[in-house]
Amino acid sequence: MQNKGLNRAAIVALAVAVAAAAAAAPPAVAQEVVTRGDVLGDSPVVDLALALHDPSAFAGEQVILEGTVVKACPMKGCWMELAPAGAARGIRVTFQDYGFFVPTDVAGRAARLEGTFETNVFSRADADHLIAEGVALVRNPDGTATELSFVASGVELRTAAAGQ
Repeated sequence: MQNKGLNRAAIVALAVAVAAAAAAAPPAVAQEVVTRGDVLGDSPVVDLALALHDPSAFAGEQVILEGTVVKACPMKGCWMELAPAGAARGIRVTFQDYGFFVPTDVAGRAARLEGTFETNVFSRADADHLIAEGVALVRNPDGTATELSFVASGVELRTAAAGQ
């Protein structure tokens, strides 16, 4: 009879200890995922740093890039800059057919996107406009600017959910 009382007390003590440990443990962080454009497909995942070093190796290919959003268009989210881990600069990303935008406050979020590389030559006026929005362009001697960019057909943005 005394043994049953000890077992019951031991079980209660164990339950209290487990509950206390669970309460003290940090909660699992839920991820908020924001998607825009098409659902990502099964294109090959390409290392962003490698792609920036040799974009011609991926010319004409649909690929998936992963990185961190450095900044986005402050007016309406019509472009963002994606950088590899630890890098301050990356590649400007636009969205296929101007068909979707990202939130303007996405800086710092992890991003996964599918699309293709593209080279653009901007007129002096277009280059002025983009530079005013915060795009880092290098001008050609005639005032135009040539830029390697990425045109995304779909985007996934991840961050820790608020309050988690």
